[in-house]
Amino acid sequence: MKNQLFVLIGLGLLLATASAYAQTGVVKANVPFSFIVDKTEVPAGQYVIQPMGSAGTALALENAKHEVVKLILPNSCQSSDAQAKTKLIFRRYGTRYFLSQIWTEGNSRGVELRRSPLENELALDYPTQNVVVVATLR
Repeated sequence: MKNQLFVLIGLGLLLATASAYAQTGVVKANVPFSFIVDKTEVPAGQYVIQPMGSAGTALALENAKHEVVKLILPNSCQSSDAQAKTKLIFRRYGTRYFLSQIWTEGNSRGVELRRSPLENELALDYPTQNVVVVATLR
C-alpha cells in the first residue's frame, strides 16, 4: 500500500512539473546586453526560447539566425499571481547578467534556472539586482 502511494505521489509531481514546462510556450525577446546561461556567454540580441520535445522539459535558446545557442534544463517555479506580461528575469552582479527565470503572460507558473558556480562566486562580491526584459509570446 505504501509503495502504491509513493508511486502515485511521484507520478503527480512528474505531471505537475511537465505541465509547468509546457506552459512556457515560445518566448521571443530582444536582450540589450550580453548574458550568461549556465557556463555559456551569449551576446546581446534577439532570442527565441522554446520547449524541446513532446514533454517540453528542455528549452532551446535560439539566436536571430535560428541557431540553437544553448539547451536549458530549468526547474519549475510559481508565483502567487498570474503574470501580467511575458518576461525574462536576469540577475545582475556588477556588469555580468545571468538568465534566471522565464514567465509567460497569464500564468502563475514559470521556469527557473539553477545558479552556476560562476554566478555563486560573483554573488559573494556584488549585490544582486534583478533586471526584467519584457518579451512576447509567439
